[in-house]
Amino acid sequence: MTSHRSNPKLPNLNGWNQPKPRHSLGYRTRHQARSVVVSVVAAALVFVGSAAAMTWYDINHVIDDNTISIIPQKSGSTQNTVVDPNAGQTINILLLGQDTRSGEENKELGGPGEAENHQSDTAMVLQISADRSYINLVSIPRDSIVNAPSCQTSKGTIAARYDVMFNSIFANAYAKGGDLASAGSCTMAAVNSLTGLDIENFVVVDFAGMRDMVDALGGVDLCIPVATKDATTGINLQPGMQHLDGTTATEYARMRHGTGTDGSDIMRTTRQQYLVKEIIKEALSKNLFTQSSQLYQLAKTALKSLSISSGLAHASTLVGLAMSLKDLDPTHLYMQTIPVTSWSKDINRVVWASNADDVWEKLRKEVPLTQADDTTSETSSDSSASPSSSATPSASDSSSASATPTETVDPKTGLITRADGTLIDPNTGGIVNKKNGTITDPKTGQYLGIADRYLNATVCAVNAQE
Repeated sequence: MTSHRSNPKLPNLNGWNQPKPRHSLGYRTRHQARSVVVSVVAAALVFVGSAAAMTWYDINHVIDDNTISIIPQKSGSTQNTVVDPNAGQTINILLLGQDTRSGEENKELGGPGEAENHQSDTAMVLQISADRSYINLVSIPRDSIVNAPSCQTSKGTIAARYDVMFNSIFANAYAKGGDLASAGSCTMAAVNSLTGLDIENFVVVDFAGMRDMVDALGGVDLCIPVATKDATTGINLQPGMQHLDGTTATEYARMRHGTGTDGSDIMRTTRQQYLVKEIIKEALSKNLFTQSSQLYQLAKTALKSLSISSGLAHASTLVGLAMSLKDLDPTHLYMQTIPVTSWSKDINRVVWASNADDVWEKLRKEVPLTQADDTTSETSSDSSASPSSSATPSASDSSSASATPTETVDPKTGLITRADGTLIDPNTGGIVNKKNGTITDPKTGQYLGIADRYLNATVCAVNAQE
């Protein structure tokens, strides 16, 4: 008689069914990367709240309907990888937001453009810590000038290219191979080459997927620091805390103008980071017992909206990973844009700054972005030494404007206030704009992120209202 623990139809919540890890060939992909963590968390809440066999079958059916194969690169493995959420391993995922007008919904949301033109509007490296106590997320500006290695597509090889825009890697691979497998595989190969990481999973999402995810969540609250009106997207928001539906949130993620900033792609990247964080906080706030119906719809929508690599695309894997993240403290979600500076050949393009590798080094060492380099060996091996908002950046990350060990972090805003009134973000060492919460690099003046806790607690006074 077969043990119930070996039944493949049952959730693998305690690792009963977990096969040995395998290395990757097959990937599943399908719509907008900014919400992948939300989908994983939501899936866990659904299955804990209702373990009905039909729910399990239905979610697996959704996963099975969205399969794409990855093209193995010369340096990669040719076997399947299954992410084991119970193995205590760090998980690295490349999140790609696809800017496409393919399909009526994407055309309506994206505006004018050719359906055949597939661009990577957003690229983020997501790192989930081995002990699930924190998440690192680093954005790569699409206008970055980089060297792209040779890569394999469904229809042949693309030769190495030099001094090209980062988002052209996705677009050229899609044009050559004609599919997301080619686009995602070549972009992932490039990120691994540029960062020294070993990312084996990627997720792709488009405009419609982003909208559907936020709507399934019931919308998301964002602090809008200044009157915001963008003619391109049609967005028109008044200052204050605003509840955005899926369409408006998607336009917020896409817009570049009307925010009182420089309208750069890097500024847009910082807003996307803020949106991701608030979406995750909203998903984590759902009551798992009283809102199981909504959570089920959210999980199903997420799985339909995301193109998930096969290493992640197993219901038991998603549930196990999500269960391990359900108690994640949102203040331990560390986000920033990779440091950049203007390109000498074109002021409208950027190159990675000299301290960019300091950021990738922390991801390679698998430590929080907020940790100092001289403490990484202790914190990486000791789960009790969880990341703290009072930690200061390493000297290699900071300049004369960054935090020092003697300065204290305000527990309400997460920032340091200098004697002269300057606000400093202790995670990046960046200077915070008091009016809109943007964080800029003290050396280059480029945007690094948004101080979300500061925005919510002071500019929009969320705590006071509550």
